Amino acid sequence: MNYAVIKSFDIANGPGVRVSLFVSGCRHKCKNCFNSEAWDFGYGHPFTEDTLKEITDSLNKSYIEGFSLLGGEPFEPENQPEVCKILKHIKENFPEKTVWCYTGFDFEKQLLKGTVGDKETVLEILKNIDVLVDGKFVEELNSPDLLFRGSSNQRIIDVKTSLNQGIAVWLPGVWQRTMGSGNIYE
Repeated sequence: MNYAVIKSFDIANGPGVRVSLFVSGCRHKCKNCFNSEAWDFGYGHPFTEDTLKEITDSLNKSYIEGFSLLGGEPFEPENQPEVCKILKHIKENFPEKTVWCYTGFDFEKQLLKGTVGDKETVLEILKNIDVLVDGKFVEELNSPDLLFRGSSNQRIIDVKTSLNQGIAVWLPGVWQRTMGSGNIYE
């Protein structure tokens, strides 16, 4: 798997200060995607043990609230084995930190039904994610007032609760909030 960039101090892709990994490879090709260079599976750098150590070292700071995984597309079949390994490592070593993941795939229709890659690997990935932002970016539904998502069709999902219930359960309060309207966890 290749990755485009690692951000060791990211405040745009989840609450608090986060470490973010942008993987390479995406077949969604959303119109006016902010990261279209990462559509190419060969873009960027190979993900290695040194890369994982860099992420681990960055996460090992008290002010880092969590880890965010973006793309490209983390759930592309080619990325799934490495993404699964990364998320297991993070959850084992930093159980107190939240993991957010962004995907263009639909939680119920594609990820839970196992229509994307290996169903067991997808389920293992989901078990290591706290919050999933799902749905393709739709330029016509874009608004700068949306919190932690690019277009209003995208959902911010509480993954643990959703897996228990078998349907997408939105993170309370988040989908209605805009950037200046208060605590996202109310």
